[in-house]
Amino acid sequence: MKKVIAALAVGAAVALAFGGAEAKDWKKVRIGTEGAYAPWNVTDASGKLVGFEIDLGNDLCKRMKVQCEFVAQDWDGIIPALQQGKYDAIMSAMTITDERKQILDFTVPYGNDPSSLITDKKSPLASLAKTDILDIQTPAGKKAIDDLAKALAGKTVGVQTSTTQLAFLEKHLPKIAVRTYDKIDNAGIDLGAGRVDAVIGDRSVLEPIIKEDKGGNIVMFGPNLVRGVLGEGMGLGLRKQDADLKAMFDKAIAEATKDGTVSKLSKQHFGYDISIKK
Repeated sequence: MKKVIAALAVGAAVALAFGGAEAKDWKKVRIGTEGAYAPWNVTDASGKLVGFEIDLGNDLCKRMKVQCEFVAQDWDGIIPALQQGKYDAIMSAMTITDERKQILDFTVPYGNDPSSLITDKKSPLASLAKTDILDIQTPAGKKAIDDLAKALAGKTVGVQTSTTQLAFLEKHLPKIAVRTYDKIDNAGIDLGAGRVDAVIGDRSVLEPIIKEDKGGNIVMFGPNLVRGVLGEGMGLGLRKQDADLKAMFDKAIAEATKDGTVSKLSKQHFGYDISIKK
């Protein structure tokens, strides 16, 4: 669940310059994605973009009767590149947040994934019981955060830079030592090497790190958290002037959710259902 910080200011300035664009006749839609955030989106050994969002995006484009092209873009520059016209939409596990809404429009959410934590199985942290999904704005969620703060006291947590998880740590666990990384995989490497005590990220992105740990030393622990600063779910980010494209995507997402396509694809890629439930 990602969150742009520095890029927002740049994107806002560029958005002003593009604010008067006319509606387009959408026959081809270019979609920006990081290509380094499995299983949402990742570049395979052949250089091809694959993952849940690639499959879902192609499905949405078919419903919209447009040609779909994915463009790889580093996360830190993903919003400015949209505003500069490099592509028409962002589909890259981007969480819908109030901060982002200041400069972007969002489609309706196509999925939601809790933020979770991993650690070494020999760590005392591993004894902190896993929970069901908790809303951090509820009493149960707040208690889980208090318990987490106590467990992480004196520890260092790895997190990908410019993400909702970093915003969560800064707001709710300000006393905890944090180490940031450009990619979540690098945080997982440092966890395995003992340079951090835990890593926080989207559950769906942490599970592959656990599976890829050949020694079986990495485990999930503690609460699974959603909402609040962690956002409203994942949606496509769009330029504010492209209301017609937003309407097209909203209709396609609603159809793909209703007929079970989102559920099917999420189970295929994640092993569980991240579709939005009404």
